[in-house]
Amino acid sequence: MKPLSLRELTQEERKTIGRWRSARTVSAGFRQRATIIGLAADGMHAPAIAALVQLDAETVRRWIKRFNEEGVEGLKERPRSGRPATYNQEEVSLAVQTALTDPQALDLPFASWTLDRLVAYLKEEKALQMKRSRLGELLLEEGLRWRKQEHWFGERVDPDFAKKRGPSRPSTPSHQPTASSCV
Repeated sequence: MKPLSLRELTQEERKTIGRWRSARTVSAGFRQRATIIGLAADGMHAPAIAALVQLDAETVRRWIKRFNEEGVEGLKERPRSGRPATYNQEEVSLAVQTALTDPQALDLPFASWTLDRLVAYLKEEKALQMKRSRLGELLLEEGLRWRKQEHWFGERVDPDFAKKRGPSRPSTPSHQPTASSCV
């Protein structure tokens, strides 16, 4: 059986694939498909690409075949059966782009987003009503993960913390060896 190979990419296709591989405004799945084609263009075979992107080798071959037949248009999502999407791609992109924006750059009084803050901002400023749970799902699908906000202070947050805190006391007294314990 002859191994599947990617057809020669045009200069424009090569640029487009490179742009999509590093774009933050496209879906994680779309970025993954662009990565598959980019790695195949670099000479990697389907099993090696599959291991790298953590997909089945047959799935990688399917995307390479589809690209060979349809070009960059073949990497786009096709309509699926079932309930239509509640939010269109522009609304999802707006939510992702907002989540990636520093809140202080938007003149907001906090340094990081929470889901509640993001939902409120999208509703009030962008007229986008989105449930908190659905927003969380969409962001996870796009490859974004929330970090828990730290509720403590220390040297990482304030370099002068140790001076301000003063000397610390041990929580348990140190044990001095006694004559009976040194046998």
